[in-house]
Amino acid sequence: MLSRIAESLFWIGRYTERADGTARIVDVLRLQLLEDPAADEAAASHTVLSVIMGLPGRPEATFDDVGASLVFDRSNASSITGAWFAARENARRARETLSTELWEGINTTWHRWNGFGRGVVTDRHLSWVRERAALVSGIADSTMSHDEAWDFLVLGRSVERADMTARLVATGGLPGGGAPWSVVLSSCGAQQAFMRSQRGLLTDERAAAFLVLDREFPRSVHFSLLEAEHRLAALTPPQTEGIGIADEARRQLGRIRTSLEYRNPQDVIADLPAQMRRVQTAVDAASTAIATRYFQSGPLPTWTRDVI
Repeated sequence: MLSRIAESLFWIGRYTERADGTARIVDVLRLQLLEDPAADEAAASHTVLSVIMGLPGRPEATFDDVGASLVFDRSNASSITGAWFAARENARRARETLSTELWEGINTTWHRWNGFGRGVVTDRHLSWVRERAALVSGIADSTMSHDEAWDFLVLGRSVERADMTARLVATGGLPGGGAPWSVVLSSCGAQQAFMRSQRGLLTDERAAAFLVLDREFPRSVHFSLLEAEHRLAALTPPQTEGIGIADEARRQLGRIRTSLEYRNPQDVIADLPAQMRRVQTAVDAASTAIATRYFQSGPLPTWTRDVI
C-alpha cells in the first residue's frame, strides 16, 4: 500500500473519532452546567479548554467560548468542524481505497454539518455528531475488506479513542471544574454498560475504574489501547528475533497499557489526572513512531521536464 494512502486512512480514523470525542467532552460541560445551577461556568469552561484540551483559555471563559473553539472553529483541528473537514480531505485523497458507501458517508456528513446553525451549541449539534461518527465507523467496518487499509483506519480510530477517553476521564472529579462521574459516564455512552457490570452501584472510584480499566467496554482506555496493539500486530511482519518488540509504537502502547492493567486499581484512581496525562503522552509517542515507520516523511516526488 502507498504510504500516502495509509496515512490518509489512519487520519480518517483519527479525525472521525476526534469529532466524536470532542462532542462528548463539550457535552460533559453542557450537562454539568445544566444539572448544577451552582456550577462555576468560568472555572469549568477554563478546565475544558486549558487543562483537558490544552488550548489557550481565559480564566473568565464561558460555554460560548468553548463552543467557538471546540465546535465551530474550522482552523482548529481539535474542533468538530476542523476534524470533519480534515476527515473529508483525507477521504478525498484515498477515494480509490475507500468503499463508495464510506466516502459518501463522510462527504455527506461534512456538507450536512455546514447546514447547521452556528454560534450556539445545542444538544442537537452534539448528538448528531456522535450519531454520524458511529455511522461512519460502522460503514467502514461493514463495507471495507478487513485488510491493511482497514487496519490503518481502525488503528487511527483506536489511538484517538484512547486519547479522547483519557481526556474525558480527566474531567471527572477535578476540584473547581470537574464534572460528576454520572455525567462523564453518560457522555461516554457508558451509563447502561456500567450499571449492568456493577449491579447499579455507582461510586466515583468504580466509574473511573470502568472507563479506564474495563476489558469489555469498547470506549475504555484499556480496550482502545489493546485494539491499537492488535492492529499494529496485524500490520507488522512476523518477528524473526526472539528478544523484545521491534515496533516502537507497540512498545509505547503496550507499556502504558500494562502499567495500568497490572497496577493496583486504587493506585491508578488515586493518581488519575497524572495517569491520564501519561496515556496521552504514550499515544503521542506511538503516533510519531507510526508516522516514522509507515508514512512518507519527505515531500512527494514530482515529474519534471527533461532538460535537453
